[in-house]
Amino acid sequence: MKKIDRSEILPLGEYERVRDPFRKRVIDMKKVRRLPLGEEISLVFENHDTMLMQVQEMLRTERITAEKAIAHEIETYNELVPADGELSATLFIEIPDQARREEMLTRLCAIEEHVALEIGGERLQATFEEGRRDRGRAAAVQYLKFPLTPAATSAVRAGKVVALLVDHANYRAQTTLSAATVASLADDLG
Repeated sequence: MKKIDRSEILPLGEYERVRDPFRKRVIDMKKVRRLPLGEEISLVFENHDTMLMQVQEMLRTERITAEKAIAHEIETYNELVPADGELSATLFIEIPDQARREEMLTRLCAIEEHVALEIGGERLQATFEEGRRDRGRAAAVQYLKFPLTPAATSAVRAGKVVALLVDHANYRAQTTLSAATVASLADDLG
């Protein structure tokens, strides 16, 4: 998948003029790409457009105009744009109650080792961004990638059944991706 290029980044004033329709398009796309995994975890599959919106929104929110800072944002978010033959996602541990959240983040330590896709009989383990563990607890937001085999890539492109699962000792959940979600991921894979 194509990484974000500096030439795609609009100046703040120009972005303000196109922001509403651009955000609406990406938010609508994300609706089909956001999946619940049980009661307390969700996952959003990312792509070029979702990350381009993140860059533009960060520049807007932080009022960033310096070229070095813009380049840093592009570099940071390009890490989440999937490469060829992989899917990329952001996993959220969403527990509103602070005490329960802190307890669960400790109990979910090493969750990054227990997230996978099942495609065409293959189990494809997620790989997580290094450094997301903090002294024996999970981070509430995790960035992950799913390296796909050629067979799994073909299965997604063909619209086959895809399941997403967590099999951590302290949290188990599974969901089957809708046909619309699989089609959106197939678009990502070309």
